[in-house]
Amino acid sequence: MSNTDPIPIDRGDLITEQRNPASAALDRGDVAAGFDIINTQDAGVAAAVANAKPQICAAVELIADRLRIGGRLIYLGAGTSGRLGVLDAAECPPTFMTDPNMVRALIAGGPDAMFRSIERAEDDAEAGRNDLSALNPGRGDVVFGISTGGTATYVREALRCAKEQLAATVFLACVPPEQVPDEADISIRVITGPEVVAGSTRMKAGTATKMVLNTISTLTMVQLGKVHENLMVDLNARACKKLTDRAVRTIATLTDLDYESAAELLERADGRVKTAVVMHQFRCAATDANERLGRNGDILRLALETTQTVSFENQEDGTM
Repeated sequence: MSNTDPIPIDRGDLITEQRNPASAALDRGDVAAGFDIINTQDAGVAAAVANAKPQICAAVELIADRLRIGGRLIYLGAGTSGRLGVLDAAECPPTFMTDPNMVRALIAGGPDAMFRSIERAEDDAEAGRNDLSALNPGRGDVVFGISTGGTATYVREALRCAKEQLAATVFLACVPPEQVPDEADISIRVITGPEVVAGSTRMKAGTATKMVLNTISTLTMVQLGKVHENLMVDLNARACKKLTDRAVRTIATLTDLDYESAAELLERADGRVKTAVVMHQFRCAATDANERLGRNGDILRLALETTQTVSFENQEDGTM
């Protein structure tokens, strides 16, 4: 731990480390009673996330702005926090067809820590700095540190490194700032309270972290035009049969075509849902549909709502 780090060595005062009176008799009841205790405690997680709405929304706006200009979102964390960051980053390319470099994730201890606990890795300040430095963070990036207890030195040192490199910073913790201060540009605090098993932040705090990351990455991608209405329109339709089927059904929904016709249109659109929908709407070729999308920031709604008349050469009927 850096001698400039204000985090106390004794962590017993942190709310995530304290005992939960509601679960004090957890080992005395039967399984059904234990279930009720955990389920009741979990029921309050969504409200804790809701209390952080202003900071979460600010993070979405910041991240979307940076990604629009070619920046990256870089998650980093230790243990459960790190694994949840890796999970969210890994889901972005198939769900939103993002470049794998757009959303990255670092976990203390490296890839091996995804599958087995490497507890001491969270205390390694040098690794936090070195791991982030290897990605060459800069002014266009957002470095998003996750530490439910707020004290992971790996995360805190990486955030210091990010600020030195002029990257924007976000910090997510489940303890109040008066217990664990930070210097991030946006500080998200989701106060989930003492865990059912004292200190086991993979429970309520982990659930809250997953909810926050889901919300932030999803709303960011909405801002980037990767969702139309509530449908994935930038998914990787050729990644697997499930996503191919979802792409076909999305086209069918937005065009009123039958399933087989939508599948054929998807193929002619080179697997791009947005292209297929624009082809159908304007009865145009895929190249012309892509041009229209490009003029409208690759946002399907804008491409469909524009009143500009475009002359297309080598017109190919987008209907079936």
